[in-house]
Formats: sequence, C-alpha cells, structure tokens
Amino acid sequence: MSTTTIAPRRSGLITTPAITGIAYTLSWIAGLSVGAPSPEVDSGGTAVVSAFAGHSAAVSAQFLFTEGLPAAGLAVVSLALARARAAGRQAGRGGSAGVAIAGVVAALISFIQFVLGVTLAGTSSPGTAHLLFDGVNRLDGIKMCTLAAMAVAAVSTGLLPRWLRFTGVALAAAIVASGVGYLLLIPSVATLAYVSGPLLLLFVTGTGIVLGRRER
Repeated sequence: MSTTTIAPRRSGLITTPAITGIAYTLSWIAGLSVGAPSPEVDSGGTAVVSAFAGHSAAVSAQFLFTEGLPAAGLAVVSLALARARAAGRQAGRGGSAGVAIAGVVAALISFIQFVLGVTLAGTSSPGTAHLLFDGVNRLDGIKMCTLAAMAVAAVSTGLLPRWLRFTGVALAAAIVASGVGYLLLIPSVATLAYVSGPLLLLFVTGTGIVLGRRER
C-alpha cells in the first residue's frame, strides 16, 4: 500500500521576505518614536553637540532603528526580489541584477550611517560632530539616490502588482528630490523626506509581503 505525503501549505505572511518587510516599517516607527533631537541638515558642530547633549542614548537608539536594522531589511527584500526575478521566465523583463546591487549598496550605506551616528551620539567635540553629522547627511543623499535606482529596477522586474509599481515610480521621483537636499545640505529640499519616507516604507513592506505570497 502506497502512502502519499502532502506538504503543508505555508501561510503567505510567514516567510522571510514578508516578515522582514513588516519589520522594516516597525523598526522605522520605533526609531521615530524615541524622541531624539533632529537638527537641520546644515547645522554646525556646536549646534549639533548642543542639540544631542543629554540625549546620547536616544540618538543611538534612533540610528539603530532607522539605519542599523533597516540595513538588513533592505538587503533581504532586494535580494529576495532579485532571486524571484531570476527564477522567473518572463521574456523581456529584467531588473534582477539592478535590484540586488542597488539594494545591497543602499544597505551598506545605511549600516555605515548607523556606525557614524552612534559615534556622533557620544562625541562632545564640535569639530568631530560637524564632520560626522555632515557625513551622515551626505551619505543619506547618496543612499536615497541608490534607493531610487532600486525602486526603478524593482518595477522593471514585472513581479510587482500595479499599485506597488505606481508606488515605486512615485518613490523614485520623491526620494531623488529629497536626496538632493541631503547631499547638498539644503534644509528646505531635504524636508521632501516627509513624502519619500512613507513611500519607502510602503514600497519595502509591500514588496516583502508580495514576495511572501508568491512563496506560498
């Protein structure tokens, strides 16, 4: 008598990309909830030291939740999307290498920002604070442009639903604009991050969940 083994069906949300995508947004929410000071992007060293005085723990926690942990999330989701595209058979579609490269580069930049940010939180030297704060912000500008490239490459894979493709296009446009503000230290332009930030969270989390459903 033969026996038949039936593989258990996995839930669409109990997968690594889906859990990572959701954790990405939760980490950012936690980081923005710690109440750390947020000086203007063009602030000098003395102003930064004054703003962060007595808040080193909160500043370190914010960098952990907005740069450190999200770095892993960016890498996991982008690599998962690249693998899904590489395993597909959709003629004329590309983007797998672009998604992987842009996602990993953005993740590395984010991790470097985390390290610099924690160092910044513990410094009391205006000169050092200026260099670190300037570096973190300019790296943010570079990272935002890299995230725009990741979004465009992700849209080109053809694996995302229409609403998420529209989100990716909107994200690419908004995050390049805010990235210019951070790269050139222009506060009025950098505030566009209030638009690109929510779009980024929606895009990364949505992509993770979509990939999770595909893995069922």
